[in-house]
Amino acid sequence: MSQVPTASTGTYMQSDRGGLILTFGILSLFICMIFGVVAWVMANNDLRAMDAGRMDPAGRGLTQAGKACGMVSVILALLGCVGGLVLLLLWLLLGVGLFAVGAAAG
Repeated sequence: MSQVPTASTGTYMQSDRGGLILTFGILSLFICMIFGVVAWVMANNDLRAMDAGRMDPAGRGLTQAGKACGMVSVILALLGCVGGLVLLLLWLLLGVGLFAVGAAAG
């Protein structure tokens, strides 16, 4: 990571990755949930570093937006997986029930 000086203390801190995190968050909404997990983890680490004063806080808004996009993507993907499993279970139960009714009738 590149280092940028702060105006108040003259010390160096890490530059923010807000743009990268936001890009990963947006990609996760359209391409793959893995980008959402990466955005969520990176954002948590960067926000912690910003709060500790080790990272430039200029990109806090972009970092938070990327984290939100990543979280939404992961949650929607998990809900989709749970919904798919419920539908599969219902389909299997319906199939077994219809098979049992057909076997009893025949």
